[in-house]
Amino acid sequence: MADRGGPLEAAPLPAELRESLAELELELSEGDITQKGYEKKRAKLLARYVPLVPGNCVSGVNLSLPAENKIPGPSQTTAVPKQKSRPTTSRDERFRSDVHTEAVQAALAKYKERKMPMPSKRRSVLAHSSVGAYTPPDLQSAPPDVTTGLVQHVHYERPQVASVRGTPRGYSTSVLETADGVPVNSRVSSKIQQLLNTLKRPKRPPLKEFFVDDFEELLEVQQPDPNQPKPEGDQMVVLKGEPLSVGAPWPPSLLAALQHWGTTQPKAPCLTALDTAGKAICTLTYGKLWSRSLKLAYTLLNKLTSKNEPLLKPGDRVALVFPNSDPVMFLAAFYGCLLAELVPVPVEVPLTRKDAGSQQVGFLLGSCGVTLALTTDACQKGLPKAQTGEVAAFKGWPPLAWLVIDGKHLVKPPKDWHPVALDAGTGTAYIEYKTSKEGSTVGITVSHASLLAQCRALTQACAYSEGETLTNVLDFKRDAGLWHGVLTSVMNRMHVVSIPYALMKVNPLSWIQKVCSYKAQVALVKSRDMHWSLLAQRGQRDVSLSSLRMLIVADGANPWSISSCDAFLNVFQSRGLRPEVICPCASSSEALTVAIRRPPDLGGPPPRKAVLSMSGLSYGVIRVDTEEKLSVLTVQDVGQVMPGASVCVVKVEGTPYLCKTDEVGEICVDSSATGTAYYGLLGITKNAFETVPITAGGVPVSDRPFTRTGLLGFIGPDSLVFVVGKLDGLMVVGVRRHNADDVVATALAVEPMKFVYRGRIAVFSVTVLHDDRIVLVAEQRPDASEEDSFQWMSRVLQAIDSIHQVGVYCLALVPANTLPKAPLGGIHISETKQRFLEGTLHPCNVLMCPHTCVTNLPKPRQKQPEVGPASMIVGNLVAGKRIAQASGRELSHLEDSDQARKFLFLADVLQWRAHTTPDHPLFLLLNAKGTVTSTATCVQLHKRAERVAAALMEKGRLRVGDHVALVYPPGVDLIAAFYGCLYCGCVPVTVRPPHPQNLGTTLPTVRMIVEVSKSACVLTTQAITRLLRSKEAAAAMDIRTWPTILDTDDMPKKKVASIFRPPSPDVLAYLDFSVSTTGILAGVKMSHAATSALCRSIKLQCELYPSRQIAICLDPYCGLGFALWCLCSVYSGHQSVLVPPLELESNVSLWLSAVSQYKARVTFCSYSVMEMCTKGLGAQTAVLRMKGVNLSCVRTCMVVAEERPRVALTQSFSKLFKDLGLPARAVSTTFGCRVNVAICLQPNRLGKLAEQGTAGPDPTTVYVDMRALRHDRVRLVERGSPHSLPLMESGKILPGVKVIIAHTETKGPLGDSHLGEIWVSSPHNATGYYTIYGEEALHADHFSARLSFGDSQTIWARTGYLGFLRRTELTDASGEPHDALYVVGSLDETLELRGMRYHPIDIETSVIRAHRSIAECAVFTWTNLLVVVVELDGLEQDALDLVALVTNVVLEEHYLVVGVVVLVDPGVIPINSRGEKQRMHLRDGFLADQLDPIYVAYNM
Repeated sequence: MADRGGPLEAAPLPAELRESLAELELELSEGDITQKGYEKKRAKLLARYVPLVPGNCVSGVNLSLPAENKIPGPSQTTAVPKQKSRPTTSRDERFRSDVHTEAVQAALAKYKERKMPMPSKRRSVLAHSSVGAYTPPDLQSAPPDVTTGLVQHVHYERPQVASVRGTPRGYSTSVLETADGVPVNSRVSSKIQQLLNTLKRPKRPPLKEFFVDDFEELLEVQQPDPNQPKPEGDQMVVLKGEPLSVGAPWPPSLLAALQHWGTTQPKAPCLTALDTAGKAICTLTYGKLWSRSLKLAYTLLNKLTSKNEPLLKPGDRVALVFPNSDPVMFLAAFYGCLLAELVPVPVEVPLTRKDAGSQQVGFLLGSCGVTLALTTDACQKGLPKAQTGEVAAFKGWPPLAWLVIDGKHLVKPPKDWHPVALDAGTGTAYIEYKTSKEGSTVGITVSHASLLAQCRALTQACAYSEGETLTNVLDFKRDAGLWHGVLTSVMNRMHVVSIPYALMKVNPLSWIQKVCSYKAQVALVKSRDMHWSLLAQRGQRDVSLSSLRMLIVADGANPWSISSCDAFLNVFQSRGLRPEVICPCASSSEALTVAIRRPPDLGGPPPRKAVLSMSGLSYGVIRVDTEEKLSVLTVQDVGQVMPGASVCVVKVEGTPYLCKTDEVGEICVDSSATGTAYYGLLGITKNAFETVPITAGGVPVSDRPFTRTGLLGFIGPDSLVFVVGKLDGLMVVGVRRHNADDVVATALAVEPMKFVYRGRIAVFSVTVLHDDRIVLVAEQRPDASEEDSFQWMSRVLQAIDSIHQVGVYCLALVPANTLPKAPLGGIHISETKQRFLEGTLHPCNVLMCPHTCVTNLPKPRQKQPEVGPASMIVGNLVAGKRIAQASGRELSHLEDSDQARKFLFLADVLQWRAHTTPDHPLFLLLNAKGTVTSTATCVQLHKRAERVAAALMEKGRLRVGDHVALVYPPGVDLIAAFYGCLYCGCVPVTVRPPHPQNLGTTLPTVRMIVEVSKSACVLTTQAITRLLRSKEAAAAMDIRTWPTILDTDDMPKKKVASIFRPPSPDVLAYLDFSVSTTGILAGVKMSHAATSALCRSIKLQCELYPSRQIAICLDPYCGLGFALWCLCSVYSGHQSVLVPPLELESNVSLWLSAVSQYKARVTFCSYSVMEMCTKGLGAQTAVLRMKGVNLSCVRTCMVVAEERPRVALTQSFSKLFKDLGLPARAVSTTFGCRVNVAICLQPNRLGKLAEQGTAGPDPTTVYVDMRALRHDRVRLVERGSPHSLPLMESGKILPGVKVIIAHTETKGPLGDSHLGEIWVSSPHNATGYYTIYGEEALHADHFSARLSFGDSQTIWARTGYLGFLRRTELTDASGEPHDALYVVGSLDETLELRGMRYHPIDIETSVIRAHRSIAECAVFTWTNLLVVVVELDGLEQDALDLVALVTNVVLEEHYLVVGVVVLVDPGVIPINSRGEKQRMHLRDGFLADQLDPIYVAYNM
């Protein structure tokens, strides 16, 4: 560091000019004038004086120079000989405390051109139409997906066939025009584009990233910056204060002083209390104080008994619960306790049961063993009462006896009674409470000796003398307010004028008026009080502060106190305030007063200021700022060390080594006037009160222990102490340290007065992903508009980014007066942090910036060049792993093949059953009331089918092979129509009917299936026929384009001449259409051979015979639901009880009641049905039991699904209905997909086979590491280990089905427990996609795939699902080892982010767990951003709490940064009939801005 000469002293500005400048600054801070206007006016005012202001000097303390050749600072220069030195007022440019404001403005100017996307709040409160049937919007309009950032492989594209997608609910059909993959006309996508633009800025700091492609994703470890500043000074030496003067006649103790004044000067005023109007309500004299204290001491010791024992003994702790408006009573109570040798514990009045921090105070009282609380009559009346009239027990408080100490309740002591203790003993005098950073409250014990030493030191430092007047604005119960205004004042017979907080709120000038009217010599304030009085001083011309010799600023160590001091001096210098009067001091609860600035006439050196580099400070190094004026911190000194004390600065962490002279550390004090311990906490006491600082050589600096103050700072020139922050406000981000107060100061410098309240800003850090993240919460002014607040927020982010070089993780604005308050104004930081983490802060505006500040994410995964399939097989062989292959039982062993041949065509089977067992019932259909609405025996079904066939041929004039759409509600009509089609050789296509209340969105899907399947005719009921031709339908589509519509309600009883028999089993039997979760409509072809093989496999697996009864609660339109509803009963002859899932909406218990009533041993349902039962019947199991519902008959309850088993749901269902007799092992899952509707079914042990052990083992559950899954690997872990994910086996593979796991890209076979695509080969595979385009390539890829190595002869169908096979310890029926198939998720659904593969359900599960008001969640990606849509089940004003929680949980558990959080109403996320989320529809709806969200947050 080069030596810097001290600049010349600036000439003083005239008083009236200073007055005008101060007015101007005030206007700016109030927001009455713009920054530009301010600068213009200021320049005008200063124009005449500009030459006197030195322009090019650099400020600060030169700490690296040895003491003797330090250059004199500005205050010591004597350039103008006649002028008396005016130490602090030189408003010399370099010491201007508003330099920070200018720095912020300059920093913001750099960012002008960057626009951030503003979050959007709900504009409309439109009613939502039903969500039941979301149909997919037009595929061509969907923007290109750039979520993978990798080459798209052809076979990732699952069937995009027949993708003429309709438009979702309530959506306008205007096509989204796309540019650069972003629809232009959509508000949402333009915001996303803005967001992407802001994210293109490179992140700082540029870290060396590393990544090992292993199971673990390693989080970045931040490497130290090689260019970071290092301390270069010498090791500091311990700084000793002046000795306590020995010659002075000190009283032997404080109580002795009180007795002396109380008896010799009884009329002298001790304390004046004011009311909220500023009138003096009571002046307590020393005589009165002495007599009241004696009365109280006598009462406490002699008149309080419990079971004839005195309630208190000397040394017991007593709580003092006094309001801030009653210092008189407090004084008497405090000294009364001291006289009675009791230990007072002053605490705040717990106004409500939920006061912030009051619970912690209760814990403190409990741990101190407090049984008695002293209070005033008025205060006791105001406390909440229980029914008995006693004071209510507060949460966390011990049971207390309350004693009111107003005069009438106390007893006058007899003449001969004298208190014992008037000497300063070693025992504890009082306990002061302190709240730590985490919110816990501790009690600091102060001994009688310390108390006396503190009073002496303060008396000497401040030169207090008898009879002086002191005005005190501070809390008299603790800290400087107690030390000066209650203890030292009594020692010196001073008169204290106590100004309550309530009066300050009404009249911020009150303290200045009292200084003036009482001609006070000393005033005790905080910088906040100075700031308030500045705002209120206009027009007050008659006050004078000339009587003040010390204005003690209790929080002078705060970085923003300097601007208050300067501005205050500026305005009040013309009213008699002398610059040297302002005395900032530094104190801490542990060390009491650490340092105080003294006026020059008391021997104080001239005051100093330092302009320090913020960047240097963040590395703990003091650098006087040279280059950049932007990122600086201006600090003022807090004076000299207290008399009789020694001070040193030690390293913040680890061993307490002494710091170097240019290094920031924790200030430690050795003095007889510090606190002695944390009450009852030995461990942390030793650390805080018994620190032994050591030199670099390891030698202790003193034989006496030091006390840690919790203040961060350094020793400057002239042995002045500088404080740059508090340990409590320290936030360590990466390797750098930032101070909460500095960040607050920066936020305040961004024109705050217009939008937020000055004193109502909280800054704290939360740990997310192993690092501290900075959170800033402020109260928003009610008149600030959304737009303004958002602008302010973005500017605060930019300012902090520029000045502190650190990103803010979250910035939240809450409504005015909603942050938890500390007792005397201010914000209760730890409580605010607690609320933020719990999601109970309820902000009205949130801005999250995870992209900029989370720099320790693992590096994106680089795909390795693929190992070829042959090498994989060899690798597996070498590792001793078998190839992952499994199959169900062999069909040929199971049943004579004649029967199989006889049952090749379902139409033949139905005729045979109608002939041999005509009256055997096949179907029963139930309505919502549980009554049977229609039934069908074998012969009835046969006859109805004949009628349908006749109608098709005569009325419809259809030919063999024509396609017929069956648009029926779930019921027997649908089944009859299906067999009618088979009877006349037509190909049926089942279609879900449109929803009458929601035609606009459900009709296009029906139309699309009819069109794509090339149906020549629509068979339906009369009601639906009317609907298809209605006016409402005409509004949604052109109804003239329907093919022939036949209603089958009143058909003549006709027979067909001959029933059609297909020429070969490979002829098409029916088409199965469904919309996949990714919104793609795909139809598959099922031949007669495949249909009968499917029925045969299910019959064998579930042991279905004519004597069985099964209950089905599934939709009958596609997949396994259709097969079970329409095909299986006819094939196997069992009776099916049909429960349409739609009926459960009006009667949730319908399905379970039916299972119980018909004693069904086998039942099938979907996840949505299971969820309805779990949610809707959770509290009603007792009622159902009363109604006689009994599920003990159930052997197996199978969930039909095309997804990963939902373990949590099946478990909660089993647990819930165990009370109704549901066997623990009954619930199991199935798995099927488009290419094969039934791959696995898990029947429970049934019938004779159970005794023979042929049913196979129960489904197993394994736990896999979610992080390994992202890398396409399976790693088994123990239950409960971090990142573990339970996967349940998807049921047992059906007879005749073979399964293999193949690599998704090389198509080679994989080993046991390796993740790959599930391929299936079986007689009931579908024969291909049915499509108008005839996409042969897709067909070949999905239906006739061959392995690239190994068994390359077998033809497989690719399921499009990721999963793995694992050989278990169990054996199956044939005695072979059992191979379990685990489905992980659909390939189409996976999200490729940061080079890894994520399954949406995993992210959604984490999000749902984050807060109780998240009802449902869905995620998708959009241009590389992860979008999370959350359904809010709660109040709209609580919605914004979720933004941070969602972002946190996804970062913590998945190492992903959420780009957009969308909060919507319950029911907005579309779900299909199988209970699967339609994430693509949701994405389209979001991009077209049609979700009517409550709030959209764009995370920066």
